[in-house]
Amino acid sequence: MAIYINGMKEEETTNLTLAMAHSGDILDLSELGNVVDKHSTGGVGDKVTLILAPIIASIGVPVAKMSGRGLGFTGGTIDKLEAIPGYKTNVSEKEFIENVKKIGISLIGQTLNLAPADKKIYALRDATSTTSSIPLIASSIMSKKIAAGANKIVLDVTYGSGAFMKTKEKAQELAEAMIKIGKLANRETIAIITPMEQPLGRNIGNTLEVIEAVEALNGNMQEDVKEVVLELGSNMLKLAGKGNNLEENKEKMMEYIKNGKALEKFKELVINQGGDVTYIENTEKFKKAKYIMPVVLEKNGIVKELKAEEIGKLSVFLGAGRLRKEDKIEPEVGIVLNKKIGDTVIKNDIVAYIHANDEEKAKEAVERLKNIYQLGQ
Repeated sequence: MAIYINGMKEEETTNLTLAMAHSGDILDLSELGNVVDKHSTGGVGDKVTLILAPIIASIGVPVAKMSGRGLGFTGGTIDKLEAIPGYKTNVSEKEFIENVKKIGISLIGQTLNLAPADKKIYALRDATSTTSSIPLIASSIMSKKIAAGANKIVLDVTYGSGAFMKTKEKAQELAEAMIKIGKLANRETIAIITPMEQPLGRNIGNTLEVIEAVEALNGNMQEDVKEVVLELGSNMLKLAGKGNNLEENKEKMMEYIKNGKALEKFKELVINQGGDVTYIENTEKFKKAKYIMPVVLEKNGIVKELKAEEIGKLSVFLGAGRLRKEDKIEPEVGIVLNKKIGDTVIKNDIVAYIHANDEEKAKEAVERLKNIYQLGQ
């Protein structure tokens, strides 16, 4: 509470970060050379890691990434990976490093005892309504990144209705605080600030987002997703010493999608961690939700607002996310958006589809989503 009220000096924030990082295991990835980690402060429909990690690994930069599960209205990368039948997210530290040595990439859950002090302090912040303190948020994120062993970090700091930081100014403040911690902790850190007013891409829900990620790696990437993937990736390549020109780095990334190497790397990752690669080769194999209902709008207009937070909450209601850690997730449920901000809607257009396993929930979700779509002239 004192920190929440008074804030902290840069040095204090860094010391807290390092103390939390050293409260548990510190992963030593030094034998892998330059490891660049990417972290997002969360969003709705954020399948960036699933697309970005294979691209970066295919270019020859080792990707050793531990990701979290979703909690509240933002999704988690691990839940998405577990939607691929057989994919193991729970591997030992030794196997994790071996995987990266062998194929250049491993994406796992936080299996190690990483920054346990952060978990306890986070629970306390939750219970005392002191979550929205920049030094506490910055130290929480950076303690896990430092414990996870990367020596260079690219941060995706989101703002808007679907993000933890509601304004660009607050996101900027958080980004600056984390960059300073990185500097004082000898971790080269870059932050990119991205809007999260509406969901990222078209699909929200675990299996649905894996399908969208596979489409993206096949060269069919939604524009908003592409922008974030290329921005983060070009900076990761720069930090890894693979080129200082960000535009050229972006072109190289697109080239590795076009020549199929990024998708091959994703398949290699799936096979290597026990997943059934036939689902990636043919996404039609994924189990579908029992009910797929269209959302039809009865009026004309242009989509003016599509609040990511409301859509995130709706996907949790359908079973795609969890409100408590012990909640079970239904991988196949979620929402597919046909129309997003700026798109024209003609009367009786299908603006979205609800994927649900419960008919009553599906019907309720259809009505709720109609109200979330705000049209203007």
